Amino acid sequence: MSTDADAIRHWWRTSIIEMEPGKIAFRGTPIEELIGNVSFPQMIWLMVRGGTPSEAEARLFEAALVAGVDHGPQAPSIAAARMASTCGLGLNNAIATGVNMLGDVHGGAGEQCAELYYDISRRLDEGTVLINAVQEGLDNWRSEYGKIVSGFGHRFHKPTDPRAPRLMALVRAAASEGTVSGRYADIGEAVQAELGRARGTPIAMNIDGATAVIFCELGFPSPLSRGLFCLSRSVGILAHSWEQMNQGGRNKGPMPPRFLPEYDPGDHSE
Repeated sequence: MSTDADAIRHWWRTSIIEMEPGKIAFRGTPIEELIGNVSFPQMIWLMVRGGTPSEAEARLFEAALVAGVDHGPQAPSIAAARMASTCGLGLNNAIATGVNMLGDVHGGAGEQCAELYYDISRRLDEGTVLINAVQEGLDNWRSEYGKIVSGFGHRFHKPTDPRAPRLMALVRAAASEGTVSGRYADIGEAVQAELGRARGTPIAMNIDGATAVIFCELGFPSPLSRGLFCLSRSVGILAHSWEQMNQGGRNKGPMPPRFLPEYDPGDHSE
């Protein structure tokens, strides 16, 4: 017979952590056995999906996390954190401000790109050849999200995002060793080729497209492509927040004070 105590314990039930006085265990493994024996990427894997990755899987996973840590103050998440740091907020508030800038456009591209890759992969499983699966997947993507395909193209890095080729080389090496299948690397490169063909000029696979390849190869659901990018970018947000606090400055806005925004009277006619 259920009691009130049982109902209370059930309310926040979790398979992640077992905790009581003198005991902490993550997914059944005591914390003292994990400390010093697993890397931080392996711990992230254990927390979000359970199980422990192989050393080779963990290295590939870590590469994706390293690649996304920062893209400079022009990135909205970093800029917001730096501005917040000059407003009298604590470090945790500045970090939260930056993280809260990671939305569907800035930060969510990896999830959307992973959805595209998984859609194309399903079409391959149904017997569609790769080029047709890519074209069908892109048509489906555009009907839902529009003409800009997340994971490809970059406002600064043309024609190559320097992070993507290195990540893809690591995926190919991992595939040759049997760590991953290489299917999503094939899909990502086929999407890149098709987008370049359609527009008549090469297009970069960007950080979101490359990390989505890795997260798909490792079997992470598409929403975690966004979550893991946010986790990675939090490192850069922390670093920039701390740097700005040490540089000083008060109430820094998006432009130096000598620059004023353009006034556009618009059309106020009725």
